[in-house]
Amino acid sequence: SLQNRIKWFKSGFEEKIIKIQNNVKNKKEISFLHSGHLGDVIDSLSVIKELSKTHTCNFFIEPNKTINLKDNKHPGGKVFLSEKMVNMLMPLLKNQSYISHVDIYRKQNIDVDLNLFKEIAMNFNVDSVRWYLQIVGVQADLSLPYVIAEPHKKIKNKVVIMRTIRRNNYFINYKFINRYKNILFIGLEDEYKLLKEEISNLEFYNCKDFLEIAEIIKSSKFFLGNLSFGYSAAEGLKVPRLLECYPPEFPAMHPNGKNAYEFYFQNNFEKWFDRLYKL
Repeated sequence: SLQNRIKWFKSGFEEKIIKIQNNVKNKKEISFLHSGHLGDVIDSLSVIKELSKTHTCNFFIEPNKTINLKDNKHPGGKVFLSEKMVNMLMPLLKNQSYISHVDIYRKQNIDVDLNLFKEIAMNFNVDSVRWYLQIVGVQADLSLPYVIAEPHKKIKNKVVIMRTIRRNNYFINYKFINRYKNILFIGLEDEYKLLKEEISNLEFYNCKDFLEIAEIIKSSKFFLGNLSFGYSAAEGLKVPRLLECYPPEFPAMHPNGKNAYEFYFQNNFEKWFDRLYKL
């Protein structure tokens, strides 16, 4: 197995990494490409923000790239990013002041293909934000924000939940949250209805786009979610946050910074939830 990985690494992947890092070293204007998932796109903003300190950064998003996984619960269906998802994502990306230009990918010249991590013959069970730092060859202070959004003008001080049904922790339940007030779900309505069975006082808000999602998370009391776009946004915004880990198959996100907790077990879930609620 080790020899096969070394052979794969030397068969072209290493050359791609060297080419990307030479582009970063020798160019002052850098073009990035990403094709999804949504959370992966948000995670990649950390490396773009870091490079924006010394480079002009352009970001291109590719819709309708076919997903190979047989996952009928994926919000994009058979693709990583549908055109609808890209249209909802664009306002958030264009709100990032450190990115000079954001557009749809139409065969523009690309210096850094951020999809490259999907080719890596390695265990992905590492903080997903760090994948991109390894590809580009820079380090960033992940305790600092890398997603920019203003607080929502109307919705404030809610416990905001976004929970995908694809990665639910089967060790825990949400029933204890009935003891608390001002609990708001954002995201897909079918996911809200499923969680409503456990939290009777759960409210629902249908956001117009992903910038509005980020604004609501920014103005929240704290954010609660599992491995999804919502948690990636909360991690980038550095709001108080609580991550429902997905054991043991894919723990590919970890909190970085203060007022940030993760849990696998019910007693930890209830303890950290109460601590953040009392902030």
